[in-house]
Amino acid sequence: MIVVGGEALVDLVPGAPLDSTVDGGLRALLPRLGGGPYNVALAAGRLGVPVRFLSRVSTDRFGAALIDRLHASSVGTGLVQRGDEPTTLAVVALDERGSAHYTFYTEGTADRLVTDPGPLPDGVTTLSLGTLGMVLEPGASAYEAVLRREAARGVLTVLDPNIREALITDPAAYRARFASWLPDVRLLKISDDDAAWLAEGADPIAAAKTWVESGVDAVVLTRGADGLVVITDAGELAHVPSRRVDVVDTIGAGDTVQGALMAWLSTRGVTRLRELGAAEWHEALEFAAKAASITVSRSGAEPPTAEEMASTV
Repeated sequence: MIVVGGEALVDLVPGAPLDSTVDGGLRALLPRLGGGPYNVALAAGRLGVPVRFLSRVSTDRFGAALIDRLHASSVGTGLVQRGDEPTTLAVVALDERGSAHYTFYTEGTADRLVTDPGPLPDGVTTLSLGTLGMVLEPGASAYEAVLRREAARGVLTVLDPNIREALITDPAAYRARFASWLPDVRLLKISDDDAAWLAEGADPIAAAKTWVESGVDAVVLTRGADGLVVITDAGELAHVPSRRVDVVDTIGAGDTVQGALMAWLSTRGVTRLRELGAAEWHEALEFAAKAASITVSRSGAEPPTAEEMASTV
C-alpha cells in the first residue's frame, strides 16, 4: 500500500473574462480541488493501486468535497484528520504556455495543522511526501518525523519538494533542511526549475548526481518539453521525451508523474530501486509520461484512470 502525505487545498483557476468596464479585465475564478500530494494520491488511486491519504482536511464545504473526490478515486481516508479550520486556497494564474503560477492563502488552515499519526500500518510499502506539507509548520515537522521513521524501517520513500518560493521565507534554511532529508529519500522526483532553485542555479543533471551521492537511490527529473530523465549511481539510465498533445494547462502534471511512477513500481512489487535496470526505468518513465500527457490535455488536475491509460495510444 502507498501512503501519500501532504496538503489538500482548493485551486481557484481562471475562467471566462468578466466585464472589463466593471471588473478591470479580471477573470472569474473556478474552484478546483487540488494540492500537490492530493493530486499524487488521486493519480495513484485512479491507476488501480491501494492508496491512503495522510493529511488534515477541513470540515468546511471544500473539505467535504475533497474527501468525496478521494473516495471517488479509490483513495482511502483512514489516516485523514479532520478540523474546523478553513481549507487552504491557491489562486492560479496561467501564463501564455499554460504554466501555472500560484498565490497561497494558508494562515490558520487545516492542512498545516496535521499531527504525527505514529507508525504507519504494517502493509505500507511506499510513502510519498512533498510540496507545502514539507514547508508549513507545524505540519512540516510532523511529516519529517514520519519520513525518517518510515525510511528507517525500509519503506520506499518518495519526495517531490515542488518548490513554492513565495512560502519559503528562509531559502538557505530550507535548502539545508532539504539536504538533511536526502539520506532518508529513496526516490526524488523533481522538476528542472526546482532542481536549479535548490542547487542555486547549478545544472539540474549535475545537482541530481550530487543528491544521489548524498544517499538518494534515484532522481527523476521532469524537464517540460524535454521529457523525463532518471539519474542513479550508474549515471543517466533512461530518458523519454514528452508526448505531443494540445496542452490546456500544466496543473497536476508533475503530480501525475509521481503518482504514475509509484503505481508502476507498486504493480510490479518493486521496493528496491537499485534493482531496476535501464530498460525497466525506460518503461516506468514512458508510463509516467503517458499519464502526464493525458492530465495536461484537460483543464485542472485530472489524472487518468487505468482504463484511459489502456485505451490511449
